[in-house]
Amino acid sequence: MAPEGDVPTRLYAHSKPGNGEEEWQVLSDHLKNVGALAASFAERWKAEQWGEAAGLGHDLGKATPDYQDKRLRGAKVRVDHSTRGAQWAEKEFFPLGRILSACIAGHHSGLPDGKSKDESCLASRLKRTLPADLPGEGLPPAAFLPNSLPFELDSRNAVFQLAFFTRMVFSCLVDADFLDTEGFVDPGKASWRGGFPPLEAISQRFREKLDDMLVAAPPTEINRWRKEILGFCLAAAEKCPGMFSLSVPTGGGKTLSSLAFALKHALLHGLERIIYVVPFTSIIEQNAEVFRKYLGTDAVLEHHSAFDADKVVPAGSEQDETLRGFELATENWDAPLIVTTAVQFFESLFGSRPSRCRKIHNIARSVVILDEAQMLPVPFLMPCIEALREIALHYGTTVVLCTATQPAVMESEEFRRGLAGVREIMPDPPGLHERFRGVAFKNLGALSPDGVADLLRQNPRILCVVNTRPEAREVFRRIKDEVGAYHLSALMCPEHRSRILEEIRQRLKDGLPCRLVSTRLIEAGVDVDFPVVMRAVSGIDSIVQAAGRCNRERNPGTVGRVLVFEFEGRLPPGNFRAPAETAREIMRKHSDPLSPAAVEDYFRLLYWRAETTWGKGGLDRELILDSLKPNCRELFFPFREIAEKFRLIREDGEAVLIPFDDKARKCIAALRGAEFPGSVLRSLQRYSVQVPRRKLMELEDAGVVERIQGVYAALKAEAAEQYYRMDTGLVLIEQLGEDEEGFVV
Repeated sequence: MAPEGDVPTRLYAHSKPGNGEEEWQVLSDHLKNVGALAASFAERWKAEQWGEAAGLGHDLGKATPDYQDKRLRGAKVRVDHSTRGAQWAEKEFFPLGRILSACIAGHHSGLPDGKSKDESCLASRLKRTLPADLPGEGLPPAAFLPNSLPFELDSRNAVFQLAFFTRMVFSCLVDADFLDTEGFVDPGKASWRGGFPPLEAISQRFREKLDDMLVAAPPTEINRWRKEILGFCLAAAEKCPGMFSLSVPTGGGKTLSSLAFALKHALLHGLERIIYVVPFTSIIEQNAEVFRKYLGTDAVLEHHSAFDADKVVPAGSEQDETLRGFELATENWDAPLIVTTAVQFFESLFGSRPSRCRKIHNIARSVVILDEAQMLPVPFLMPCIEALREIALHYGTTVVLCTATQPAVMESEEFRRGLAGVREIMPDPPGLHERFRGVAFKNLGALSPDGVADLLRQNPRILCVVNTRPEAREVFRRIKDEVGAYHLSALMCPEHRSRILEEIRQRLKDGLPCRLVSTRLIEAGVDVDFPVVMRAVSGIDSIVQAAGRCNRERNPGTVGRVLVFEFEGRLPPGNFRAPAETAREIMRKHSDPLSPAAVEDYFRLLYWRAETTWGKGGLDRELILDSLKPNCRELFFPFREIAEKFRLIREDGEAVLIPFDDKARKCIAALRGAEFPGSVLRSLQRYSVQVPRRKLMELEDAGVVERIQGVYAALKAEAAEQYYRMDTGLVLIEQLGEDEEGFVV
């Protein structure tokens, strides 16, 4: 790139304030470092030359006078240093080089759309006129790009596969760039990374704890069944990597059994980490706590959607120096065991921003356990299935669909885009269901809120699960004066919910009255055991999950009762409607709607309808899967548009800090003056409530929520008594108009 005859000069990638040029990082060194590191990441799926080429070309645009003479010396000038490398890749490696062009162009701002009216799209940037380069030592880099992909394309899904491959290469590049830059600019911080025990040590701890648990477990029939399930999981771990399903009824110990499978399978087949994906943020801490009990506190990385890295630390700001290995590992999932949410996992796979995508290369050659797989939102089902298929087929990942109600996601005549080659770990799921069957089902039909409350009063120990928070409040207000009346919803901070659940478990253990009204957050893995469970009509999978909180230990001679009802004169709201209508059909057709046959029938009908109405009210099918899109044939992918549309939670939420107790109040006070707020926010995770942004704005307008440091939303201490109730949690503005009967006036 240097004009012939010019004398090469030394060019730099990064400077250090107050240090002379001899202390700066040489540009060619940075390019080689990033190329080597990105290659080591991409080597997991035989794409090391792609990673190397991306690294070698990503910062070529720094070889300009504006960057070398101004930006490196502290001048506040904007320098486009990524387009040059994108144009280099386009010229040197066309046509597949366009994949590299997208990665390089977006390595700071995010993967761009291929073609759009925006001048930031890739097509426009590839045509952009750039200033002449300075002649630089070691530039341009020597790079070799193979003329083919490391796997064969499927003609039906070629565009999806190419876009997915681009994100994976992009992930390698941005993580390598972050790490090399961090190592030069802040070596102290870089030294905090790692420190996790290896999988071998974790597995040894697990075996010891598991052996102790098996010896101490009472010799009950259900414990013998759990031991059988564990044995089948350990045996299946020896099979080659790929896709598995684990169909175990609630109460069968699938959390520990799936972990046992994952540890043994990873060690036998050289896989690098275990990623446990749970459906809700509200239960992630519970799962992580189980893992810490068996693996050690230093082995488990929780990654919550609340206080995500790109929310806590604004782009371009100084990183919190108090963060250590755990906080840093949430950036790229460089840890042996990660517990995260479905939102974090799938939105990262379809993301475009570096902060989202940086981690996804570490999904390759891992064991992904998708807990409660049936809870994937139907409008996003097909993209999620395609992503799971892709990481298993081409990125060396083992995927375990782990659930009490295995969704019918396998390929069939009715569901042509389902998954093929999924191996069930349990030899006889229907027989296992019969063994664990400890409840009797009854459909009560339509009930008024007063009718629901009457049933709660008649049963001293009963759980009632409804679909929405307003419904939960509506029912709870009718029984709140009863002995042992409780309410649970996501408007209560995690610390509050934990204390309520502790009280509930103790009352149930002591045989005392306990009447709980909850939203569906109780269904996913929360360990409570009621003799009677009521469930407002929803999907069969939700009804089965609610039933899993009933007669959980299957004590001899006991049969729990599961009572399904619907609110009189109302249709289930929003996304609950289609599953509820399908469930009604199944309940008319099957005498036991909780049986494996009924559950499979339910999912087949639900997914078939979703496939025939694809794109209506959900993610645009053409945008994700259609291989005939003209721009995509030119390798111009709509990355940003996809990321904006692929939102499992449609309305953005934000954490509101709650002054719940003395610890929370002290942490909020510390946050006010914190120069580096990361560690304080970590302590406040258990004292936060996720609130939709429009609801948060209403609270701010009412003067009850403040912005600490102008960024972090917190409920004012003087407003806490009125706006945070110890029975129902955070009070939103519309709740102020609810009368004692729970209706809005």
